Amino acid sequence: MATETTNAVEKAAGPGMPQLDFSTFPNQIFWLVLTLVAIYLILSRVALPRIGAVLAERQGTITNDIAKAEDLKQQAVEAEEAYNRALAEARSEAQRISAEARAEIQADLDEAIAKADAEISARSAESAKAIAEIRAGALESVREVAKDTALEIVAAMGGKTDAKTIAAAVDARVKG
Repeated sequence: MATETTNAVEKAAGPGMPQLDFSTFPNQIFWLVLTLVAIYLILSRVALPRIGAVLAERQGTITNDIAKAEDLKQQAVEAEEAYNRALAEARSEAQRISAEARAEIQADLDEAIAKADAEISARSAESAKAIAEIRAGALESVREVAKDTALEIVAAMGGKTDAKTIAAAVDARVKG
């Protein structure tokens, strides 16, 4: 058993990990260099050109998208300007139509007022004429009533006068 233990200890105390064994360093260095060259060649010939192509494609897409965005922005600005022009034209047209309508309404109103004034003047003249006729008729009626009343009063008091004398007295009194 002692020999077995000694063999196990010697094996354990031996070189240890193969990567740390100095006798295999040249072989490890050769494979390390060979692996690094293979990785470099694969990356430089295959992977990096593909990555470069993808980056160039993305850059082209981004540039095209930016150009399209600028074009769309310019179109939006032009559309907004056209909209503002159309809106200003519509407002001025609406104001013009409104002014025309106001003028038309004012003309109709002036015409209606003139017609109403003429009608009122005609009716006023007719009314004044009718009032003058009524006054004249009323004045004549008052004279007649005054003459009749005076004649009756004189007759009731026992006096005698003729109608011409009473008419002259009433006319003198009515005139002032």
